[in-house]
Amino acid sequence: MLLHQVLAGHYWTDAGAFMGVLPYFIWQDKVTLDERHRLKMHLNLLLIQTEGKNILVDTGVGNRLNKRRKEIYHPSDFMLPESLKQLGLSTADITDIIMTHLHFDHAGGIISEQAGIDFLTFPNAVFHIQTKEWQMAKQPDKLNQAAYQFEHQLSLLEKEGKVHLVDGDAEIDQDVFVRWVGGHSVGSQIIEVIKDGKPHIYAGDIIPTRYHLPPAVTSGYDVSRTQSFAAKQMIYDKLKASDGFLLLDHDVNEWQLPFSEIASIVAL
Repeated sequence: MLLHQVLAGHYWTDAGAFMGVLPYFIWQDKVTLDERHRLKMHLNLLLIQTEGKNILVDTGVGNRLNKRRKEIYHPSDFMLPESLKQLGLSTADITDIIMTHLHFDHAGGIISEQAGIDFLTFPNAVFHIQTKEWQMAKQPDKLNQAAYQFEHQLSLLEKEGKVHLVDGDAEIDQDVFVRWVGGHSVGSQIIEVIKDGKPHIYAGDIIPTRYHLPPAVTSGYDVSRTQSFAAKQMIYDKLKASDGFLLLDHDVNEWQLPFSEIASIVAL
């Protein structure tokens, strides 16, 4: 088994909302903001290569944001196909895609556009998505209406792609597991990969950056702080038991943190 960090590009998000309950004075001099007080977010995806499978986690922003969203988020070019190429893979080689959740910065790359034509970026992939997340994306309540664009980002996948809906925990491949946690969205799931006997956990937006390591620090975008807190505790218990590793999806400087380093930061 091989694990790779795959960069899909970057975008900029409102720093205050992203940092959530973390007070401004703690992080104000530790990050670089643009003139609109936005923070740069990397799109660090995970590629899991097992015998016969290339499993990608999330898809990045993609290349189909409308003008308004481009102005808000100022995204980079969609780097995912080129990043895969550097690993000797094409988008057609991806066999499975696990979606941590379906917000635009994670699901935007499911569909690509070229010369005015939309198509599935990964034509041969099976998409593993929590049923709760798919249903919320398809019929969002008033709290979640702004978070999903089903017709734009997912309707073509429903029509032409392969969707595997998951309820709770599931094994996607040998030593590759998804676990429902909620918290950031109603159907957020984390990915746990057992490699060399140690858990490697891609927590998605439950722990997107180093600043979000403390269990009580949650993003303003989380729909349930209680669930996010519980998810972090569960993740840290798993990492502590086998001295595992945490993978960060949005940090611009960090990718893989051993539990020993996490424990020194948050006094676990």
